[in-house]
Amino acid sequence: MAISDWPAAERPRERLLAHGAKALSDAELLAVLLRTGVRGKSAVDFARELLNRFNGLGGLLAAGRELASVKGLGTAKRAQFAAVIELAQRSIGETLKEGAALTSPGAVRDYLRLALGAREHEVFICIWLDAQHRVVRFEEPFRGTLTQTSVYPREIVKSALGANAAAVIFAHNHPSGVAQPSQADELLTRNLKEALAMVDVKVLDHFIIAGNQAISFAERGLL
Repeated sequence: MAISDWPAAERPRERLLAHGAKALSDAELLAVLLRTGVRGKSAVDFARELLNRFNGLGGLLAAGRELASVKGLGTAKRAQFAAVIELAQRSIGETLKEGAALTSPGAVRDYLRLALGAREHEVFICIWLDAQHRVVRFEEPFRGTLTQTSVYPREIVKSALGANAAAVIFAHNHPSGVAQPSQADELLTRNLKEALAMVDVKVLDHFIIAGNQAISFAERGLL
C-alpha cells in the first residue's frame, strides 16, 4: 500500500510536522527524504530495505557510489543523499570549530565518518588545534591510490607552522573496509609524532576510518 493511502496521522511526513523529527524512526525519516518507494514497496518499506542492506543508517550514509547499483535510487535521490551528507558534515565541522575538539569526541568521529567513510581512495586528514584544543584548520594534505598514500613529515610540520597549531588530530581512511591499524600506520604515526615534537605540536590522536567504523590510536594506547 502506498503511503498516500495510509491514514494521515500515520504518514511519516505528517507525523514529522505534527510531532517533530525525533518522533520518527530511521526508516520513517529516510522515507521522508526518498518521498516515493519502488514497485510493490512503500517509501518506508524501501527505506527499511536500504537500512538492512547497508547495515544501518551509518553504513547507508557511507555507501557513496554503491548507491548507484540500487534499483529505485535514481540520480535525483542520490543527489539528495549527497546534499544531506554534505550538510551534516558542514554542521558537525562548525560544531567542532565552536568548541574544544577533545570535549566532543563523538562529533570528531561523526565528522570523520562523513568526511572519509565513502572515499574510494586513501586520503590523509589533519585537524589542527590551538592551545585550548579548538579547531583552527581542517586540511587534506595527501591523497593516494586505492591502497596507499604517501605522507611526508616535513610537509606536515610546515602545515603545523602555517596553522600556528599547538596540537593535531590525524585521520585517514581504509577503502578496503578493514579498520585495523597496520604496522605502516603505527610507524607513520610515530614518525609524525617525533617530527612535530620538534616544533612543540602534540599529536592527540590518529583515527582510521573504514566505512562506518572509526578506530582511535589514543584509545588503543598506540600513541
